Amino acid sequence: MKNKKAAIKNSRTRAEKVQAQAEYIEANKQVKRSIGADKQKYVGELETTAKKAARDGNMKQLNDTAKKQSGKYSKPEKPVKDKEGRPITEIQQQRDGWVEYFEEILNRPAPVSPPDIEAAQTDLHIDGNPPTTEEIRMAIRQIKSEKAA
Repeated sequence: MKNKKAAIKNSRTRAEKVQAQAEYIEANKQVKRSIGADKQKYVGELETTAKKAARDGNMKQLNDTAKKQSGKYSKPEKPVKDKEGRPITEIQQQRDGWVEYFEEILNRPAPVSPPDIEAAQTDLHIDGNPPTTEEIRMAIRQIKSEKAA
């Protein structure tokens, strides 16, 4: 495309310029057709993914696909890095890296002296019954508008 545009600028005669413009217009049409075909293919793949997610009951994937279709989707993907800070591209290597990381973090020796936790002086009464309608109404009134407690 760039060289076609440059050919228009560098043409010396009108006939050369007209010929270069015609080639550029044709190439531009082909690019636009290719973009349209790629977009149709992408949307078709999204629709297939959404149908499969709906059939399987996978609401997270269905919601993500709907966001992608609406064009308001940005899920930042940060590359997984090894200990030296180099990005890992292979999926299996990434999984192995996560396994190694969590083994280091979670597999540590037990503390030498267990913590000294005293028993409570009085047992608190905890009502195991479901809340009454009046308790629910009072809780809803206490919540500020559009904010969770």
